[in-house]
Formats: sequence, structure tokens, C-alpha cells
Amino acid sequence: METAAEIVIALLLVVSGVFGLVGSYGLIKLSDPMMRLHAPTKATTLGVGGVLIASMLYFLVFGGAPSFHELMITLFLFLTAPVSAHFVAKAFLHRNIRREEVVPARHGSVWAGYSPAEDAPATGEADDRVE
Repeated sequence: METAAEIVIALLLVVSGVFGLVGSYGLIKLSDPMMRLHAPTKATTLGVGGVLIASMLYFLVFGGAPSFHELMITLFLFLTAPVSAHFVAKAFLHRNIRREEVVPARHGSVWAGYSPAEDAPATGEADDRVE
């Protein structure tokens, strides 16, 4: 039983290392900022998640007691990495792409990043229109 667990743990660590290496390589080599964002958020998240799962399995088999710290870290990582990547992508969109360059949304709606609220007067300026 212990030999099988060692093999599974070793495979998880190797696969995690490959994911981390691919994510880091993609961060360095990809040219566009949006592609560079994709590499570490996907591959490196899977790499760190695999290491944490391997650690959890190690402590379950060899430590005699389950360790939930790694599970909590993995869940936190899987929840926060996509959200932070979304915020970085949205900031890039607002900073580098004008509203006129965005592909029109379907059914006459607007994109969330370019809502009609942007057409309102700037903060601190009063709207002098009388209805």
C-alpha cells in the first residue's frame, strides 16, 4: 500500500512540476499580455494544486491523520486565481482598448465593461439638464 502511495505522490509531484514549468515558460515567451495572463493562471494553478494534493495524500498515508490545510489552500487557490485573472484582464481591456474597437454585443445590449454609465458626466461635474 505504501509503495503505491509513493508512486502516486511522485507522479503528482512530477506532473505538478511540468505544469509549473509550462506556465512559467509561457509567462516568459508569450508576446501578448492577455496570452501571458493565461499561461500562469491555468498551468501554474494546476501545478500548485497538484503539489498540495500530493502533500495531503502523503500526510494521510504516512502521517496517520488527514491534513485539511492543503485542501483549504487548494480550494482558496482555485477560487481566487480566476477572479484575479479576470480583474487583470478587465484592467487591460479598459486601459488598452477603446470602446469603439470592441466587438458589438448581441441583441442590442452592451458589454459590462462598457456600460452606458460611462456616458454620464465625470465625477464631480453636475448635470445641468432639466427634465
